[in-house]
Amino acid sequence: MLFSGEFLPGIDLVSICNWTFLLFFIGLVFYIQQESRREGYPLESDTRGRIEDKGQVWYGPKKAFHLPHGRGTVLQPHGTRDTRNHALRRTAVWPGAPYEPTGNPMKDAVGPGSYAERMDLADLTDDGRPRIAPMRLGDGYDVANEDADPRGMTVYGCDDQPGGVVVDLWVDRSEAIIRYMELNVGTSDAPKNVLLPIPFAVVKGSQRRINVHAITGAQFTDVPQTKVPDEVTRLEEDKVSAYYGGGKLYATPDRVEPWI
Repeated sequence: MLFSGEFLPGIDLVSICNWTFLLFFIGLVFYIQQESRREGYPLESDTRGRIEDKGQVWYGPKKAFHLPHGRGTVLQPHGTRDTRNHALRRTAVWPGAPYEPTGNPMKDAVGPGSYAERMDLADLTDDGRPRIAPMRLGDGYDVANEDADPRGMTVYGCDDQPGGVVVDLWVDRSEAIIRYMELNVGTSDAPKNVLLPIPFAVVKGSQRRINVHAITGAQFTDVPQTKVPDEVTRLEEDKVSAYYGGGKLYATPDRVEPWI
């Protein structure tokens, strides 16, 4: 005998909705867990460096991401590991033990100076031009009249020593903001230009100087350079920012010591 609302004995519309939602939610959990492993997976063992077993459940099939402007296809998860030989040594054998650098930490991609192995290609705008470019290319960008123009100002490091002179500004064409200052850190016999990310610079317009707390004046000459004078790749951007970031801890010996 069927009661009102029952499709089968003991099964009504409410039961069907509840079971449908439960099955959908279980499937959604599995799907989200698989999709969350597109980047940064599989993991490496902290102590042995081995790649963890992917198993049969939590890793979905590889997905192809087609890059714009004909730059190829990337498969994720790629299942490869970082093969760079970092100049580090473990301070203890237990998992999670800290590492300490054994070389030049500001150049060895360790600690706050670490960076990802991004594509060594320039980021592009929708119309295919390099997204970040110097103002000298004549795109119509300039510094607002209300702000001090950093070009021509001297840059000083954390030791109050000069490190270079600003010769140009690099603008983000997609967002119309300044991303980098270009510094001349060489000599007349050996000219050399490097980039300074804007967040690391404090412009003192009235004093005609720029303060950079991250590194010393002498360390500006070791900032990673770009391969092309008017273009910066994604990998080069990470290397430049990592160098200044590493200086926040490694620029001087006293920064490495504990504060307490």
